[in-house]
Amino acid sequence: MSNIGTAYDQWSAQYDTNKNRTRDLEAISLRSALKEHRFEKCLEIGCGTGKNTEWLLIKAAEITAVDLSAGMLAKAKEKITSSQVHFVQADITRDWDFTTGSYDLATFSLVLEHIEDLQDIFSKLSMVMRTGALVYIGELHPFKQYIGTKARFETNEGRQELTCFNHHISEFFKAANKNGFCLQELEEWFDEDNQELPRIISMVFQFK
Repeated sequence: MSNIGTAYDQWSAQYDTNKNRTRDLEAISLRSALKEHRFEKCLEIGCGTGKNTEWLLIKAAEITAVDLSAGMLAKAKEKITSSQVHFVQADITRDWDFTTGSYDLATFSLVLEHIEDLQDIFSKLSMVMRTGALVYIGELHPFKQYIGTKARFETNEGRQELTCFNHHISEFFKAANKNGFCLQELEEWFDEDNQELPRIISMVFQFK
C-alpha cells in the first residue's frame, strides 16, 4: 500500500482543484444515500482532503477520519478543526488499531479499488460495527474499470496511474454477506452527458 500513499501524497496538492468527475459524483452519491440518517459515531475510511468529512460533520456527532496519505490528511486538517473529528493516518490492510469503540456508520469513498482482498476488510469492519449499523461504499463502477478507467492524475512528468484492482459487483456482496452485512440499497450514477455507462456505484449495507 505504500506506493498508493506516495501517489496520493503527490496528488494532494491538486486533488481539490483539478477536474475530477469521479470525485464529484461520488460526493453526490454519499450525500444522497445518507441524507435521511443521523449517527453517533462514524468511521470514515478514505477521508482524503476532507471532501466528505465536512458534510459528515452535520450527520454524525463523532468522526474517526482515516487515510493512508499524510498529504491528503494535511489538506483535510487545514479545512476542518472541529473537535468532533479525529484524523488518523493508517493502512487499513493492517491491524485496525485506529478504531475507538464501535460505530453506527462506516463510509468508504473511492478506497476499495485499491484493496485486493475485500474479505479481509469486511472481516475487520465486522469487529467494530454496532448491530444495525450502516456501511456506505462509493466506488468507481466496475463497468468503468473493465474498459481501463482507473484513479490517475497529471504531473509535470506525465500521467500518474495508481494501483487498482477490478472488483465485480458480486465480490462486494459475497464479502459483505460472509461477515454479517446485508445489502439495503444499490445505486448506479451516470455523468450528465453520458447515460450509457455508469461512473459510480454506491452500496449501503446493514450489519446484522
